[in-house]
Amino acid sequence: MTDAQIKQYMQRAIKVAEKARGKCSPNPFVGSVIVKNNQVISEGWTLEYGSDHSEIQALKKAGKKAKDATLFVTLEPCSHYGKTPPCAQAIIDAGIKEVYIGIYDPNPLVKGKGIAMLKEAGIDVHYGFLEEKIRTQLECYLCYIQKERPFVTLKTALTLDGKYAAEDGTAHWITGKKAREYAHQLRSENDVVLTGIRTILFDDPRLNVRLPGNYKQPLRVVLDPYLKIPVLSYFVSISAKFPGMVITSPDNLQTDKADILRQKGVKIEALETKDGHFNLHEVLNLLYKMNYYSVLLETGSGIAEAFLKEELIDKIIFIYGAKILGGTKSPLPNLGIESIYKALYIWKTSCRKIENDDVVVTAYPVYHI
Repeated sequence: MTDAQIKQYMQRAIKVAEKARGKCSPNPFVGSVIVKNNQVISEGWTLEYGSDHSEIQALKKAGKKAKDATLFVTLEPCSHYGKTPPCAQAIIDAGIKEVYIGIYDPNPLVKGKGIAMLKEAGIDVHYGFLEEKIRTQLECYLCYIQKERPFVTLKTALTLDGKYAAEDGTAHWITGKKAREYAHQLRSENDVVLTGIRTILFDDPRLNVRLPGNYKQPLRVVLDPYLKIPVLSYFVSISAKFPGMVITSPDNLQTDKADILRQKGVKIEALETKDGHFNLHEVLNLLYKMNYYSVLLETGSGIAEAFLKEELIDKIIFIYGAKILGGTKSPLPNLGIESIYKALYIWKTSCRKIENDDVVVTAYPVYHI
């Protein structure tokens, strides 16, 4: 098989994997393509947690045609029994003769064991293809495994001159309809949407996904050290249907208000505070232990700045509306950077237009140069 063909089929596997984005956590979303006689005979992507992995889907669709075929898969096949049997064994049993793997799986349960199983069965195995693309695609999963915490994305809507609201506090709407739909899509693609109590008190957001179709709903989380959340807020009122959690201090766990919130479907978790603030590493560790591997921050400046100062934001998405407001409503007014020489650098910046001149800018912070 030529290098061009290998690239072509691996790119197709990457594209197929996108069908599972936001739908199979805490499993990584993976794509598989089975090729025989230079023809694609089947494709597969990871189904919801506890169901088939991408390789199994592709093998089922290929049936007997899988014998002596070639498999392209974005991530190393698993080799262990979890919610499902090992994919590596299924590949062997199907008679696949050759496997091309995008990247190793750093999960200690796999970490080369899948490749070893395939090689021991006499299958030709090749790995290391389009690695940068696949690592970007699987950035949340890789962070979860390698850093043992969720991947954190800061998302905010801004005017072209970088303001999140007018001086009178109005902000509906800075961006157009398509940009707001994209924000809902981001919620569906992340395990957790996190905000602070000030955002709840000032904006009363719901933080759920409100798009037509069957979209996964994230866990909505509020950092609320003094348990100030109104029981009549939108967040609370929809918690019987859409999962919601409030993180507060231990002193509030046994209060009448906590009981009322629980009755309304809100989960209450406690973490220690210092001067009214949570340790954000502990917040992420709590979510990590709950098997959530991606967090979308939809919050005000205080929490956003705190996450940045702790070097815990992995990705930034700024959605710019085609408006200019002027004024003082900056999203990061107290970040504490006093000189251009101490500016926070970003890299891998990308831009795309949505509609009506709204623009999405995506970038990654560089904390140490």
